[in-house]
Amino acid sequence: MAKRDYYEVLGVAKGADEKALKTAYRNLAKKLHPDANHGSSETDAKFKELNEAYDVLKDPQKKAAYDRFGHQAFEQGGGRGPGGPGFGPEFNSSMSDIFEDLFGDFMGGNRGRQQRGRGPSGAQRGSDLRYNLEINLTEAFSGKTAQVRVPASVACEICKGSGAKPGTQPTTCRTCGGAGAVRAQQGFFTVERACPTCGGRGQVIADPCTACHGQGRVTKERNLSVNIPAGVEDGTRIRLAGEGEAGLRGGPSGDLYIFLSMRPHEFFKRDGADLYCEVPISMATASLGGEIEVPTIDGRKARVSIPEGAQNDKQFRLKGKGMPVLRSAQHGDMYIQVSVETPVNLTRRQKELLREFDKDSGQNSPESAGFFAKAKAFWDGFSG
Repeated sequence: MAKRDYYEVLGVAKGADEKALKTAYRNLAKKLHPDANHGSSETDAKFKELNEAYDVLKDPQKKAAYDRFGHQAFEQGGGRGPGGPGFGPEFNSSMSDIFEDLFGDFMGGNRGRQQRGRGPSGAQRGSDLRYNLEINLTEAFSGKTAQVRVPASVACEICKGSGAKPGTQPTTCRTCGGAGAVRAQQGFFTVERACPTCGGRGQVIADPCTACHGQGRVTKERNLSVNIPAGVEDGTRIRLAGEGEAGLRGGPSGDLYIFLSMRPHEFFKRDGADLYCEVPISMATASLGGEIEVPTIDGRKARVSIPEGAQNDKQFRLKGKGMPVLRSAQHGDMYIQVSVETPVNLTRRQKELLREFDKDSGQNSPESAGFFAKAKAFWDGFSG
């Protein structure tokens, strides 16, 4: 049976460029791949035909010959590999280019690239570490330098992080030749996996360091200084680059992340850069007015004027007395919320004075008088 035109097989116009050819091949390869068609003989034949066409057209020299002479350019063995048309040495190259993208994860291609990315020394980056640090609101206001003790892996001083006994060196893995990965042929595909001998590092240690047992790192406690800037909030994360776990066999260290949490304050509650302070005042101060002194977050005092007839939960704003805004010269505000306190443990004389006051206070408590007037009308409505 006569061969179909290669451009027709790929479904592209004659003279299509490399990008169009590759796109067409990728789309058809997904549909015709044997794993997606359960070994259908018809699709297997089309899949082979597709690969033969792409193998020719992706090569500029072969493509030029085909454009000029057609299929005759490859008769008499011209351009064919030992495995027949489309399955010569070039076939693995085209399959590697395309199917590494299509089926890379399934075939272990990504893992192989990661192993190779570790470098010839087998070095691996250390893990990142987390440290939870609790501070109070005053420290968050002014900032501080905190000292923390972090248990972490550090580079072995005996072997300098190589993992090999002093005077010796790691050797190239004979199984993978230092690549960190091994390949196995499965049908049309080459499957790549991490080398079982060296674990993907590309090197083996015949005589490991006795101090770190070949790991290149040991566990120790370190004292670190952490600069906490003014204005930090609960949950702030501070990154210390390179202060995490040491890398394996001389690899770079990970990072250390300090997570801050705030202890509750005895006076203040925080909302962003603003502070809130609830201050109890006497009934007399609320009625007659006056001045009170309140603490501020910087340890000073502030005077607040209470007007006559101040009601419960009334707020007073102290501008600029709040928390600093992180990495800024601005400050939030402080809000004083008064809580009118009912007197307790009254003496006989105090009770007499309050009863006398209550008799004459009908016009001084408009809200309560209005409420009970409405309540009386409500009850009268039911009785009527």
